[in-house]
Amino acid sequence: MFSKACEYALRAVLYISLKSVNGSRMSIPEIAKEIDAPLAFTGKILQTLAREGLISSIKGPNGGFYIDPKSKPVTLRDIVHAIDGSDDVLHTCTLGLKECSDKFPCPIHGEIKAYKERLRKVMRETTVQSLAGDLTKGRTFLKNVKPKKSRA
Repeated sequence: MFSKACEYALRAVLYISLKSVNGSRMSIPEIAKEIDAPLAFTGKILQTLAREGLISSIKGPNGGFYIDPKSKPVTLRDIVHAIDGSDDVLHTCTLGLKECSDKFPCPIHGEIKAYKERLRKVMRETTVQSLAGDLTKGRTFLKNVKPKKSRA
């Protein structure tokens, strides 16, 4: 649904938020490794996020990327807008038709409309900081976890 850059950005900001709680700053290589993203691509994404004020950075040997705990909460929508320029994917026709609307719906318009409205609400209201709390508690994960084999 989102661009690959946006997916990486969402994961990067979540990871940075998680690590920033204890005052840590992360380097581009560390972030790229932890979110399973290409190094150079991660660097460009982080520069954009910093330029937009969603994350902070300090240069130098003790520098890195972080989120100031005193900063304004960052919503998922903020990240999507910073990377993709808008959240058009949530407003356009799922089938790619130019003239899809309530008055002129595509075949799946009615089925998808409520889902997209709910997703827009989640993106507007969910903050990275709240999601980082679930990560800290081990309720959610940022990396693929292989299921453990059960012993029969």
